[in-house]
Amino acid sequence: MNAVNSWAGFVAALLVGALIAFFGSDGGSKAFGLPVFALCVATAFAIQWVAFVPAWLLRTERFFDLAGSLAYIGTACLALMLADELSARTVVVGTLVALWALRLGTFLTLRVRREQGDRRFNSIKTHFPTFLMTWTLQAVWVSVTFGPGLASIVAVEQEPLDVFLAVGVLIWIAGFTIEVVADEQKRRFRQSPENASRFIQSGIWAWARHPNYFGEIVLWVGIAVVAFPVLQGWQYVTLVSPVFVWLLLTKISGVRMLEASARNRWGDDPEYTRYRSSTPMLIPRPPRR
Repeated sequence: MNAVNSWAGFVAALLVGALIAFFGSDGGSKAFGLPVFALCVATAFAIQWVAFVPAWLLRTERFFDLAGSLAYIGTACLALMLADELSARTVVVGTLVALWALRLGTFLTLRVRREQGDRRFNSIKTHFPTFLMTWTLQAVWVSVTFGPGLASIVAVEQEPLDVFLAVGVLIWIAGFTIEVVADEQKRRFRQSPENASRFIQSGIWAWARHPNYFGEIVLWVGIAVVAFPVLQGWQYVTLVSPVFVWLLLTKISGVRMLEASARNRWGDDPEYTRYRSSTPMLIPRPPRR
């Protein structure tokens, strides 16, 4: 990516951040005369930019995922501290998001350390505007995905325990479980030297080619369901969160990149061809006999 496109991407990321801050702040709590939701979005961007400085100086991506987790946890804590009212819903949302962020951030950071880097950053980390844009996009990722959760935490009027909270938590547990199981199965698969040149097609990976991404989409649906009853006005725009996650994971990064890499590596392998044709890309189903 050339410098012009990178700077354009940086500006676009700022614009998206400003828009989600505007929509999510509608009718929410205020602190120091400013909307708490907007302060949380600003904090997510600030954490990424502060972390970018040593990352650029060292030309490293090794704490990129950790910084993303810190942004989720930091914004959740800030929202809980500055919200007008703490309710069961706000505590549940903050806890679920922090738990997910801590688990995934730790998992990804350890994987990058174990594999001595992340090849996606090889051509990025030496190019200032592109590397900066990447860290800024992570702030957008945090702000949009956590949007309905943050909006529910800072909502002025809270609702008592209801069916939305119960159903949303169950959906979140299902998604979180699928993601954790898929990640752990793949980690163990890769630990075996005999699997160095093989692709995983066992366990939950026999049900879908990208079950970890399916789990992540589902858990954000759960957060949106929990948040829904206390949203109002423009805050409903934040419900785009799971759609945004699906779009990015399937059409921009994640699935698209991994599918291309797999085709390059195993495209001529009949076993991979059978696996690809008989196994859903995202939504798991029992393998065909």
